[in-house]
Amino acid sequence: MCLPQLRTERNLRCFILLCVAVTLWGFFRSTALAGDSAVILMYHRFGETDHAQTNITIEQFEWHLAELENSKYTVLPIPEILRKLKAGTSLPERTIGISIDDAFLSVFTEAFPRLKQRSLPFTLFIATQPVDLKLPDYMNWDQIRELRDAGVTIGSQTHTHLHMAQRSPADSSKDVKTANERFVAELGQAPKLMAYPYGEAGLASMTVVRDLGFEFAFGQHSGVLHKNSPPYFLPRFGFNEEFGSKARFRLIANALPLPVHEVAPRNPLVVENPPAFGFTIDSSIAELSQLSCYHSQQGKVGLERLGSHRIEVRFPRAFETGRSRLNCTLPGPENRWRWYGRQFYTKTSR
Repeated sequence: MCLPQLRTERNLRCFILLCVAVTLWGFFRSTALAGDSAVILMYHRFGETDHAQTNITIEQFEWHLAELENSKYTVLPIPEILRKLKAGTSLPERTIGISIDDAFLSVFTEAFPRLKQRSLPFTLFIATQPVDLKLPDYMNWDQIRELRDAGVTIGSQTHTHLHMAQRSPADSSKDVKTANERFVAELGQAPKLMAYPYGEAGLASMTVVRDLGFEFAFGQHSGVLHKNSPPYFLPRFGFNEEFGSKARFRLIANALPLPVHEVAPRNPLVVENPPAFGFTIDSSIAELSQLSCYHSQQGKVGLERLGSHRIEVRFPRAFETGRSRLNCTLPGPENRWRWYGRQFYTKTSR
């Protein structure tokens, strides 16, 4: 047994070995929990209480920012996060990215000053038509240029905030190209990041975005961004007044990935209703007995486990028309939750 008093050479060697062991344990523990994932936050409006579904109160946002100032979090620009994940470069544990959709004026007047004061980077996704129309609750191009010059990453949300999953590839391509032309005219370059309006996408939409030169695209489904996440349908955690509490924010900021592969069907656009949906969880996740999945229209859904890590989701009835989401969670280490989400779009219900 090693004594705390270093009176002999033997005790000194023992103490050094103990320190090395503790250091290595901490290193491997942090490596096991992090390095290949990040949590991406999503906001829309700030302090606009007439729009509670897309708004976060200033009090809530101030608390979120105060939490992020805790040294255990590392807030990085979203393009940097994506580049590192693509290259296989390790990320710090509890890496956070901040995204904001729509160029609402409150982004400029309320969010930007608070984020700038704390040197917190963020990405702003913009639909260009509302800005061109000079709608009263939207920013103008001068204000957007000020954000860009301050280091804010500008991403696209199409020109007309298009329901891409409902439209033909030709219509989607035309709309995104129009947005790109406006970005080039006003900002000097077209964005490389896309956020699907309303989070709606199908494989055809993803192909359009990829073929137009975008490097990554985000939906609006909850989940932790992981090195194996599909690059043109990346998850984000959304916040509004109802879902902006301190407890939920801390839960999400500390979330871990539930890494999956062999997702079927791959198309978020529902063809067979309800879909025979399933996925395989990475074999590194050993204990799956507490896995639960909830559908936004149907509540808790049944799961069938095939083999050791294949999960088939059993929806009891057809989806209703429009958007719906599936959230699957599993308790992880240190009271942190593993999280995988999927958004669906149903054109018609049967």
